[in-house]
Amino acid sequence: MTIEVLTQVDKKNILERRFGVSQKAIIEFCQRWQIIEFAVFGSVLRSDFRPDSDIDVLVTFSPDAKRGLTETLQMQDELKAMFTREVDFIIKKALEKSENWLRRQIILDSAQVIYATR
Repeated sequence: MTIEVLTQVDKKNILERRFGVSQKAIIEFCQRWQIIEFAVFGSVLRSDFRPDSDIDVLVTFSPDAKRGLTETLQMQDELKAMFTREVDFIIKKALEKSENWLRRQIILDSAQVIYATR
């Protein structure tokens, strides 16, 4: 089985092409939840993405963002509804503290930023 990796241009438009989710919808989601960086990783970026695949999302929050478990679950549910499929929602700060260095490195190396504030 050959897995094709998408180009940078393809990756930037991946969410709109595959799910009809506009960049504007992502921006509004990020601003509402005080997310300063929104990235995707995993099979959504590759040609082996299937109809039953989930979407892997990696986010960075603003330093002054207030959120707990309830808010995190609300964000995940909102993304599930937006993409109409399961979503793995990972917070970058937690990932960076993970003892699983191999998983951490694979995710950080492959993540494609979809939205970021400056």
